[in-house]
Amino acid sequence: LDIPAKNGPYLFFDAEPLPGWEPLTKSFQDHRGLVLDLEAAGFEVDPVWDGATGHAGALVLASRFREVSEMHVAQALAGTRTGGLVVVAGEKTVGIASLRKRIGTLVEIEDALAKHHATVFWFCVPDDAAALAKGLRPAPAPHIDGRFETGPGVFSSAHADPGSRLLAEALPAGLGGAVADFGAGWGYLSVEAANRCEAISSIDLFEVSHRALEAAKRNMAALAPDTAAQFHWADITREGIDARRFDAVIMNPPFHAGRGAEPALGVAFIRAASRTLKAGGRLFMVANRHLPYEAALQTAFRKVSVMAEADGFKLFEAMR
Repeated sequence: LDIPAKNGPYLFFDAEPLPGWEPLTKSFQDHRGLVLDLEAAGFEVDPVWDGATGHAGALVLASRFREVSEMHVAQALAGTRTGGLVVVAGEKTVGIASLRKRIGTLVEIEDALAKHHATVFWFCVPDDAAALAKGLRPAPAPHIDGRFETGPGVFSSAHADPGSRLLAEALPAGLGGAVADFGAGWGYLSVEAANRCEAISSIDLFEVSHRALEAAKRNMAALAPDTAAQFHWADITREGIDARRFDAVIMNPPFHAGRGAEPALGVAFIRAASRTLKAGGRLFMVANRHLPYEAALQTAFRKVSVMAEADGFKLFEAMR
């Protein structure tokens, strides 16, 4: 494809570092870890599209979440001028073939290429792009339990994670002081902790997904308005957090990077919790029973106990 660099920047959705494109794109990425990679490579990046229009073209890397991919194509249509080129690419494992078929029902696909277990297709923006974009916008996420708001592409967007439910039910009523929620998602654990444990004075929510964190802000404001809360878009495996700051940490750490299991993520969360807890501070953690976290807990904490085992999960309490 002949990319007309002099005609203005391209929008780049779900961006990853792409050598040679640093000065040519306005990049958008939800995941804080990838934002750090993009910034290190010289890209200017924001978490969400700012609504600016009239761009020369757009690049869209397909997400494994269909609704996110369609949202980004809709934004590409709305942000690119008539006649501009929109290029969409993705691996077979993220459903790129079905996405191409879906987009093809709305706009004429100019051409496509399949190679390396991936597909790229492209089209020119038609005059009625705004109307087409409306047809691709995802429906609002349902309210979980009639209370919680989630969002497209966030972890466990259709229901509260069973491990998080178990941990919330097991939190001691006397838990109090300054609490941190690592990998807070859309705020389920924080809201439940705030409502179950009256002695909590504040909760700091740390989350790598900007979309999930925005939902957490809304959920805390609506469901735990009397608890002081601060929100941090951060990758705690790579970004520092003030040491000896919290009385307790609660967490249901992620253990997937892409499609593969990565227990090292949970180990990094455990180490971060140890660094940020005050002396005598406690970690309350839930994890799948098969994940090998006991050694990391024993190394990072002076006392570790299993609170419960149920439904394939283990609940840990560890004291700093």
